[in-house]
Parts: sequence; C-alpha cells; structure tokens
Amino acid sequence: MRDLPDDDEWTPNQLRIIGARVRAERRRQGLTQDQVWQAARIDRRTVQNVEAGREMKLGTLLRIAWVLEISPADLVR
Repeated sequence: MRDLPDDDEWTPNQLRIIGARVRAERRRQGLTQDQVWQAARIDRRTVQNVEAGREMKLGTLLRIAWVLEISPADLVR
C-alpha cells in the first residue's frame, strides 16, 4: 500500500486528466457535449464540469463511459 502524495494538487490534477480524456474521446468520435449529456441522461453542466476536471461522481463517469463505449478504466488509468 502506498501513501498519498504530500502535494494537495494531486487530486485536482488527476481530475483534469480524466476530464481531458473524456473530452478527447468525445471529440475523436465526433460527438458534441449535447449529444453526450442527452444520451447519458445527465445535466449539460455535468458534462461540462467533468471535461473541466471538476469533482465528479463515479455514477456520472460510468454513464459517460457507457455512452462513449469506452471502459471507465481507460478514462481513469
């Protein structure tokens, strides 16, 4: 088992990386944010927040991964 880094920026950095992966995959597929939030049945602002790397619920990430047909593990690796 390992301890968390002493740097408090570790978590926000990881959230930004996940958001960037979601955005990159959405764009790679040629989808708009509107298409994703409607298919995932979540709020438009939620997709914007995820892509911006703000706090996100696991359930939200699972819905987005499902819509994008990508493993959630690929988004958080």
